[in-house]
Amino acid sequence: MGNILHAWDILLLRITGFVAVAGILGIFGWIGYTLVTTPPPKPVEEIEKDPDEELKEMEAKEAAKSE
Repeated sequence: MGNILHAWDILLLRITGFVAVAGILGIFGWIGYTLVTTPPPKPVEEIEKDPDEELKEMEAKEAAKSE
């Protein structure tokens, strides 16, 4: 009887280990996929634009649309 329980213990440990390693590899794969498919960020120059200039550009675009 002790041999059968020992076999189940080993099987349970192997399944637990497999699930843990597969989960970690899955998370790494998800992070890698996200890194590959995410578009690059805007350049810093675009982010640091003067708000007044940006407002003028938007007003010019709206004026051009209404004409």
